Amino acid sequence: MRWSLHSIWRANLLFCLGVLQYCGEAKVHTEIQAGPLYRVLGAPLSISCNVSGFASETTQKEFEFRIKKPANPTFEINIISTHDQSFAYAVYARRVMSKEITLKHVSPNSVLFEIQSLQKADEGEYDCNVINSEHVYHGIYSVKTTVKEVAPEMSSLVVRISTQQTALREGQELSLSCNVDTQNLKERFFSVAWLRGGVELARIGPTGVLSVGPEYSGREKEGELRAARIGDRDYRLILQPVRTEDQGGYICRAWPQDRGQDGAFRQGAAQDSSLQLVSISATESGLSVEMQRSVSVKEGDRLKLTCKVDEVKGRLSVTWQHKLTSTSTALFTNVISLSQEGVMAIAGEFMSRKVRATRPATDTFTLELEEVTPSDSGVYQCAVSEWKTNSKTNSQSQTATVTVEPTESFLKVNLISRNNRVNVGENVELLCRVRGPRVPITLTWSLQRDASTVDNILTLYPNGDISWSGDQHRYQLKVENRLNEVIHYLLVNGASHSEAGSYQCRASVFLENVHKKLPPSNHLAVMVQKPASKLILTSPTTLTRDVNTDIEIKCSVISEPFASSQYAVTWLHQQWAENKTIVSSDRDALVTFGTQVELSNRQRISMRRTKGPSFELTIRQAQISDNGLYICEVVEWLKDPHGDWYQFSPVSRATTLTVIEPANDLRLDMKEQQQLIAREGDEVELKCNIISGASSPSFFYKVSWFYTGHSSSVMNVPLVELDHTGLLRYPKNQALRGLQGRLRLSRPTKMSFYLGIQRAHEGDSGTYQCQVEQYQLDGEGHWQQKASDSGSPIGLTINVVEKNLSLVMDEVELNVSRYQDFTIPCSITRQSSSESEFQVTWFWKKEIEAKQRPIFTSYRNATLQDRYWGHQLIFGHPRPSQFSLTVSKPGPENSGLYFCEVEEWLPSLSHGWRKVAEEKSGYLNVNVYTEGEAVSELQCKSGTWIGILIAFGICSLLVIFILVLKICRSKGSGGEKSGQSLSAEVHPLNTKTSAED
Repeated sequence: MRWSLHSIWRANLLFCLGVLQYCGEAKVHTEIQAGPLYRVLGAPLSISCNVSGFASETTQKEFEFRIKKPANPTFEINIISTHDQSFAYAVYARRVMSKEITLKHVSPNSVLFEIQSLQKADEGEYDCNVINSEHVYHGIYSVKTTVKEVAPEMSSLVVRISTQQTALREGQELSLSCNVDTQNLKERFFSVAWLRGGVELARIGPTGVLSVGPEYSGREKEGELRAARIGDRDYRLILQPVRTEDQGGYICRAWPQDRGQDGAFRQGAAQDSSLQLVSISATESGLSVEMQRSVSVKEGDRLKLTCKVDEVKGRLSVTWQHKLTSTSTALFTNVISLSQEGVMAIAGEFMSRKVRATRPATDTFTLELEEVTPSDSGVYQCAVSEWKTNSKTNSQSQTATVTVEPTESFLKVNLISRNNRVNVGENVELLCRVRGPRVPITLTWSLQRDASTVDNILTLYPNGDISWSGDQHRYQLKVENRLNEVIHYLLVNGASHSEAGSYQCRASVFLENVHKKLPPSNHLAVMVQKPASKLILTSPTTLTRDVNTDIEIKCSVISEPFASSQYAVTWLHQQWAENKTIVSSDRDALVTFGTQVELSNRQRISMRRTKGPSFELTIRQAQISDNGLYICEVVEWLKDPHGDWYQFSPVSRATTLTVIEPANDLRLDMKEQQQLIAREGDEVELKCNIISGASSPSFFYKVSWFYTGHSSSVMNVPLVELDHTGLLRYPKNQALRGLQGRLRLSRPTKMSFYLGIQRAHEGDSGTYQCQVEQYQLDGEGHWQQKASDSGSPIGLTINVVEKNLSLVMDEVELNVSRYQDFTIPCSITRQSSSESEFQVTWFWKKEIEAKQRPIFTSYRNATLQDRYWGHQLIFGHPRPSQFSLTVSKPGPENSGLYFCEVEEWLPSLSHGWRKVAEEKSGYLNVNVYTEGEAVSELQCKSGTWIGILIAFGICSLLVIFILVLKICRSKGSGGEKSGQSLSAEVHPLNTKTSAED
């Protein structure tokens, strides 16, 4: 199960790394020794792995090694880790515990993986993985190399070691030759090393560079060890003069080196020579060294030791050494040395002391150490070496025991204080008590701050003179003489942190014409504390804000400040238990951003100070990633009495910020399909309202109106768009250009989008629908659509005029005699508009015929057309809604059914004049009789009908007389023009055979 979970994790990791590589150049880069690596079975294996690109190059990185074996290339086995001792699977755990397999840091960013003895099972693909500690993956964290084994018998490398002398005496030369033989002509480069007892003396690399092991580096510098390549396959090591400790078994080890295409050498499997034994015997020497075995000196005096040499044969060098005790296990440390050329070298521990080595005579060496202290007691050794031709031939030494007697028995100095723990600005009083006889004393006050060097404050001489080394305004002196003691006071007025530290007083006396230093007093620590901080902060504990809004987090000081208080402020953001500095301001209000804050976030974040003081952190266009704990950390700074600034411990307050996505339940006013009816020329307003949705100012809306006409060619076509940035756009559509030019988009409220149609045309009829999309800016300034909804369709009908035309026929049957004129009236009872114009046509047919004939037409442009009987017809238009046609001098042939047909025409904004209504009147049955027929008919009627006919005849004659009179007047005034009823605008007759005609 452990492998399964880990594999899933690594798969996700590799996927993320792949995405990062695809998106841009990787930041972190991990490298491993290139393969395939060929090694001989049983030989050591080493693989280097290093990483670069992490934020910190000095922090130690943790590495892991795994392997996939050829038998099961999909199964990954844990081998070793730098941070987890239980990392290895069971198959490798024993070898890791026994140190046969190791993984060691070479530097914080690189490791060396080693297997001491390669096994056949170690062949496979090795994976080096670096653990990411930065919580952000950006680069390559895992690399692989392949290791393949070669059987020992397949190696053609043979190494031999030889020497001319295997038995030497101390001081002679040891020469070890190493020959490398190979049958593989490709192996032209080698590394060769000489080892004794497993310790490497020296190594010659493939380019001939010599490197010496740490135990032999000193002898190489002194010229005692030399190594070089003396032939194509021959190497030589020389030790001269040899020492007795150089005897033992020597081997020569060689590695073939393969140069890759990149010019780098890759090391092959090592091959060792057989063991070469060398014995070295000691030689007797006449060199002897003598010195005084016991020396006693008083504290403060000078120590001088003399070392004499007998039987001087060559050049001599001397080294003076010291150890505190005489036990044999104690180690000597160097004090000073004098080379055979007379060059003096002082050991680091004695660099600050007055020490020197001299050679006053050929056989005499001296050591002089000024102003000794009890710690200088112990055993001193004089080690003399004899040199011939730059080679050390012999060494002898002698020791002396030195005792330094202290002077504390008659003079003592100690330091006390009544108040060594004070606040800044308070006074400090130190007392240096010198007990003993009254002797001239030189007193020095010193101060050591932290672990720095000791600074002398002042020196008081016996004659009362004072030598100041520091700022004398900070200190005052007072001396008080008492019985058997003298007290020296050191007063610090208005202590600051610079006066804190370890104080000491040192006294020196002038006794018996000798100036002697007394042991210094004890150290006395003076601690200067900060006054108690009164700083109290307040800030909201929690804040919840919408995404993409500006957020202010305020942190205020509510305590009473000191007179000189100044503040340094740091805002930290805590996520995943890690604090990251966002922005900080020092006490001078200099603002700096944290190193982990990206440039894009720096543009969104600002900080300011307001009266109070208050410190405000502003996050513009907040993102979900801004969630977390925001810590306001304030450091109060005060001035000490000397004008230096010091700080208190930081005080902090935390605010938990929650950035949320506001509710975006966008919903438009949805009703059943609305139907609007308007007249042509009116202004129409279509409404689209948001009834539910987030009211956050971070939301912006895009509205689009769509149109569907009555014809199938115009379906859901966009008319106009107002996008979320305020850009108004009319999508191009040739068929709708006339409509788009009369549109007016308005937004009376934040949640309302109205579409107005000015001067509506009949062609504007159709279905209208609005669509609203909700948008929001993300943290990178990109618009993101959050929601969308469509309003209910609105059906719009634009009418030219209402169809209210109706006709009436006054008489249903009319009987007239021959030559008696009769009139067919055509009256319009209702009309819809004052702009209406009419075309009237009268029709006639015989009762026994189905065919009806148009006999007369009055066109709407006042043109008259006699279509059947010629001048027998007389047209009348006494009122705008009344038309009449009179048949003059009718005969029986004029009998039949008469009716009129009226067409109503109105001007249209989209089509010009157009017919809006057509109506037929009822039938008028006219019977025209001859005189005989009339009398016969009259006889058949009753007396009542006779009276009616007589009255009707009289009336008819009167009407005919009036019409004739009007016609005569009309002809007299205008020729072809009709009377008052035809006084409207006259248009030429349209001869086109169109619906309008």
